[in-house]
Amino acid sequence: MQSTLRDRIGEPLLNRALPRMIAYLKARGVEVLFNSNGALLTPAWQEALVRSELDEFRCSIDGAQPATYALIRGADVLHKVIRGLEGLAKTKARLGSTAPRVSIWCVATSENLAELPDLVRLAARLAVPEVYLQRMVFFASEPEAQYGMAREELAVFDTALAQQEEVIAACEAISAQLGVAFRASGARDARDSLAAQRSRAAAPWRACLRPWTTAYVTANGNCLPCCISPFTTNDYESLILGNLFDKPLVEIWNNAAYQQFRTKLLSTQPHKACANCGVMWSL
Repeated sequence: MQSTLRDRIGEPLLNRALPRMIAYLKARGVEVLFNSNGALLTPAWQEALVRSELDEFRCSIDGAQPATYALIRGADVLHKVIRGLEGLAKTKARLGSTAPRVSIWCVATSENLAELPDLVRLAARLAVPEVYLQRMVFFASEPEAQYGMAREELAVFDTALAQQEEVIAACEAISAQLGVAFRASGARDARDSLAAQRSRAAAPWRACLRPWTTAYVTANGNCLPCCISPFTTNDYESLILGNLFDKPLVEIWNNAAYQQFRTKLLSTQPHKACANCGVMWSL
């Protein structure tokens, strides 16, 4: 039976079966990557991930200073994350492996914007070759649904533009100096990602290819258009395009619900979960 409960995003390293899941997929030629907060990246996990042949480990670090990290993440564990990434690099070297590729991902807010240059420096110190910037996503069209730190007043959007320019310029200079790639999510330019608010008239969401290229399936089988959509509207049920416990993906992928969603995304009136993508936050 299809679940109508709101799906939650969990920490992959809480799943003891994860190495076996990765190995199963790799044996079938599938590229495997995931995002983690890195707090549980113990020596045992380091070894398991390298031996599983994981392709990419994306570590979420939302502050270069312990106090900022703790404020945003709710736990003073930045030192554990750093120790885990250092250990992962040593484990890869010991086992003679170049995988998994490691990258750092940071959600930019007014709380941590000034620390982005230090985050690039931290990546260089940890021998992490890539740092990715993400704009915070919040319920732009549903203010009553904003919660926690996902609130408009903490978003880096049409605010402190001069500071943004200064910070991005510093990151670009440090990136070039230390050999750490500095990019934005979606393979976009970091400077453009933090650009001022775009007009809805330009319908920037039409540049999104996710509903054509990416299958996002939750733990309880719900097929959603992308991983961001559950955090952009309270109307979760309208995002469910099928459920794998009811039908196979081959039947869901081009069903009426998927086709209608794609058609609306190419129009000037997309689903409300997409209406602010590229307008109030980045694609």
